[in-house]
Amino acid sequence: MQLEIAGSTLRWGSKTFVMGIINITPDSFSADGLAQRAEGAIAAACAQAQRFAAEGADILDVGGESTRPGAAPVGLDEERERVVPVVAALAREVGLPISVDTYHAEVAAAALDAGAHIINDIWGLRTPEGGWNEPLAHAVAQRGAPLVLMHNRRAQAQQSHLGGHYAQVAYADLIGEILAGLAESVAYAVARGIPRERLIIDPGIGFGKTPEQNLEVVRRLAEFRALGLPMLVGASRKSFIGLPLGLPPQERDEGTAAVTALAVAAGADVVRVHNVQMNLRAARIADAIYRHTP
Repeated sequence: MQLEIAGSTLRWGSKTFVMGIINITPDSFSADGLAQRAEGAIAAACAQAQRFAAEGADILDVGGESTRPGAAPVGLDEERERVVPVVAALAREVGLPISVDTYHAEVAAAALDAGAHIINDIWGLRTPEGGWNEPLAHAVAQRGAPLVLMHNRRAQAQQSHLGGHYAQVAYADLIGEILAGLAESVAYAVARGIPRERLIIDPGIGFGKTPEQNLEVVRRLAEFRALGLPMLVGASRKSFIGLPLGLPPQERDEGTAAVTALAVAAGADVVRVHNVQMNLRAARIADAIYRHTP
């Protein structure tokens, strides 16, 4: 299987692809948001993207709304104003495929029209209220873009220790319910005209799950291969890494690299990370061991 985007071919199974996170937000949980940088968000994003490219990143992921537990929602116009100019600048200046992290159809359409290539939907084509997000499906299908479908649950009770995480989320069968939810999202996407070969699944580590549940998801990542689609894992600097170590988000890169290696061993195709260099090195060693790549 492979995916053609932005003049690049992502051959699934050939290696682990590294997606570098570019947060155009003032309130990212990992304190790496660029919205309030003195040099301006566009210049800061381009500089960060160029550094990621030099470090070996394969994809950039741009987000204009923080998805940390307890984050205040961003208005549609504000998200679009944050994201679209940055996407346009990255498309001009950095030769990497660009993903945009949004569940708003209007933002997705504007970003794709400005030069983005992939939409990364943290709700898996559902709305936060539980219905289906037909406008987003239409915007993606109309433009032929690849789509990341992530598993999520509505916001639950939260705890704030070490930056915030979800608490007391009820699952009768954690992995079974995530698999079923992702399968439903895949079926809906295909029914709305998005080719199956343009889909990527994400089990949604850190979204609507307790730290203990996130650890179980990592432990059982290989089970998501049953869906027969490329898998993205986004565990970078999340609270389930910080809690066992007793560390804040900015000090979780080594823990993230450990999860990256485990994800590669389980068959992950893409890892979404803040620290590209460290995680790329971890992924390459894991690739050499598990994928027999040189």
